[in-house]
Amino acid sequence: MRLDQSRSVLLMIDFQAGLLPVIEGGEAAIKEAAWLAGIAGALQVPVWLTEQYPERLGGTTPTLLEGLGTHELWQKRHFSATEEESFSQALAALGRKQVIVCGTEAHICVLQSALGLLEAGYQVFWLSEATASRRSDEARLARQRACANGAVAVSADMVAYEWLHRCDTATFKEIHRRFLKPRSAQAVTFY
Repeated sequence: MRLDQSRSVLLMIDFQAGLLPVIEGGEAAIKEAAWLAGIAGALQVPVWLTEQYPERLGGTTPTLLEGLGTHELWQKRHFSATEEESFSQALAALGRKQVIVCGTEAHICVLQSALGLLEAGYQVFWLSEATASRRSDEARLARQRACANGAVAVSADMVAYEWLHRCDTATFKEIHRRFLKPRSAQAVTFY
């Protein structure tokens, strides 16, 4: 099952300012999520964010919001976004069945949202390097559990190139110039 930009939604769960200081690998997760969100915006893939009890945990971190284009923001009280009726209804109305999930904490809100999406019949893709918890073992276990129940672990590069589908279009060239080329220039090659 290949990702298709016309059937995808990027769901970024609870990247909140009050939570991130205790998240192992939180800054790296935000960087990956923001990078993919930029590509999603350029390809007109909907970007949705959730916030869990923002009065207590703060809103979405400004680091993520800075470069974020058009997006939907959902506040929630349930750990699973799918338990919020307005969220579930809006997602169903969108008509897109592929949901790429990332965020914090992997073993709580991201996992429960992923399981809820799977139960509702969505194809769920777990964005591994953009999903984190206070302890990396819990993030790893959450990914394993989600995948054992039908989610598919992916990287941001996998998602981007599947959305792009081919290299001989003006869209690819623009995305390559803005997002892919700068990223590959930062990559470290080991010999």
